[in-house]
Amino acid sequence: MNDAVQPPTHSGETDRFDVAILGGGIAGLTLAVQLKRTRPDLEVLVVERQRHPVPEAAHKVGESSVEVQAHYLRDVLGLEEHLNHHQLRKFGLRMFFPYAGNNDIARRVEYGQISEAPLPAYQLDRGRLENMLGELVVDLGVSLQQGCKVRDVELRTDDRDHSIYFRVGDHDRRSDARWVVDATGRAGLLKRRLGLAKPLDHHANAAWFRIDHPIDVQQWSDDLAWQERVSGGQRRLSTNHLMGPGYWVWLIPLASGFTSVGIVADADAHAFEGFNTFDRALDWLRVHEPQCAADVRRHRDKVRDFRVMKDYAYGCRQVFSAQRWCLTGEAGVSIDPLYSSGGDLMAISNGLITDLVVRDRDGQDIEELSVAHNQVYLVLADIWLVAYAKQYRIMGNPQVMVAKVIWDTIIYWAVPGLLFFHDKFRRLGESPRAYVNLQRTWIIHSRVQEFFREWHDAADMSAADAFADPYSLLDFIVDLHNGMAAGLPDDELEDRFDENVQLLEQVAGQLVSTVIDVLNAADAGAPATIEQIDNWLADPLLMEFIAAFQLRQRHNPIDKAWITLGRPIPNKVEAGA
Repeated sequence: MNDAVQPPTHSGETDRFDVAILGGGIAGLTLAVQLKRTRPDLEVLVVERQRHPVPEAAHKVGESSVEVQAHYLRDVLGLEEHLNHHQLRKFGLRMFFPYAGNNDIARRVEYGQISEAPLPAYQLDRGRLENMLGELVVDLGVSLQQGCKVRDVELRTDDRDHSIYFRVGDHDRRSDARWVVDATGRAGLLKRRLGLAKPLDHHANAAWFRIDHPIDVQQWSDDLAWQERVSGGQRRLSTNHLMGPGYWVWLIPLASGFTSVGIVADADAHAFEGFNTFDRALDWLRVHEPQCAADVRRHRDKVRDFRVMKDYAYGCRQVFSAQRWCLTGEAGVSIDPLYSSGGDLMAISNGLITDLVVRDRDGQDIEELSVAHNQVYLVLADIWLVAYAKQYRIMGNPQVMVAKVIWDTIIYWAVPGLLFFHDKFRRLGESPRAYVNLQRTWIIHSRVQEFFREWHDAADMSAADAFADPYSLLDFIVDLHNGMAAGLPDDELEDRFDENVQLLEQVAGQLVSTVIDVLNAADAGAPATIEQIDNWLADPLLMEFIAAFQLRQRHNPIDKAWITLGRPIPNKVEAGA
């Protein structure tokens, strides 16, 4: 890995490239496409362990996209034709919260949209997508080496090229490259060699399988009113999450006809040994999600695979270096699949890497830029992390979780979505104002996530027969969604970012004020609740939020229904309304 290491012997000529990408999964292949789309004269090598074509419904996490990754694939990489004709358009995120043993999905509190969102996202058959990408990179002039095993990498600290040693069949080869990018996924080749691993305070496990059967939650109930409640799309095409205390189960449809089924659970709440084989997973589903288990049992002969992942979350101390090495995708950071953020982080990372490579190619000094890009990326990863860490215990609380998911959606569209669609991340270091807003977002978001846990602990908010469509509950959320693709010039973008952060403070203040009102109205003076409210009222940051809410609410009123599941509460004001 450095000049002191004796490299392996190799036979044949040494090829020279501008960029060598280790790993030809979705992260490596999309980076190769972006590099060649941006600068067609770049010589790019991709070294991949598997041979193409890979099976459809490939056994990989990351089948559901959201707006950032969807924009990256569709608009940045130019894959709209493939997405529209060979993948499924996603009907948003949909969640069902627990009720009375989960035997009747129509009685469970449901979160989700009733009609198509303006900006599309997609359900991704990863095998189908990666096969297309493999063909595309070759057409673009990328050297795609398949069936390879990377034996070693020499990273040099001076201006000389790095060297990659790999085996193809029975032959050892060496390629030199100015840049080396690790896209080896969870193998994390460079991260392990360089000692960059960073543990996270988020411990959860996952098990998942594919079944050659279109699981459709719409068929789980014959309640006509419930079936007709969603009129503008099919529930089956949503990324459906079955939520419960300490866990969630995903149901993702794939264009190949398969359904991906996954269990994700907090390590303290649900023992990994309870679902780490298929039979155990099916028994676990029978206890916690009996309607899902029954559907799987009826088509058990169509289950095609099973995989587990223990303690899947990890961080990284550094992902970009001025010494011309980078990590992208899960080779650097893996956080949580709840909101499909892995694809978003991959898209952001690939864009920042492309910017570094191109500027270096143009002769610019990238020393400070690599530090700035690295810091921006790791701050974004931390912003995503706080939405998951320590939050699994509230997943069975419908009222708290609906408010949390709406908050998480608002912040996603208001900040990373807005900045990515406007190609701002690679230029963030040039804007102190925007960077300050990003840091402020992190502070607000972190405190609000902590508040959700405190709210959960303060009251049991069980509920049933409620439906929460975020587009119906909040008028401004449509503007945030569309605003991501507004195409604003830089000065207007800076102003919009300011406005969005102020909106976050207002929404946070409304959340705190309304929850205090709800607890005061519902509580008979329990000492623990009174103590919690007193603690909130003594928190300077929460009081800042409430002050922002009171100031802005007079001119820009927001309905509190997103916090109360649409139910009225007595107008008993303790913290400002």
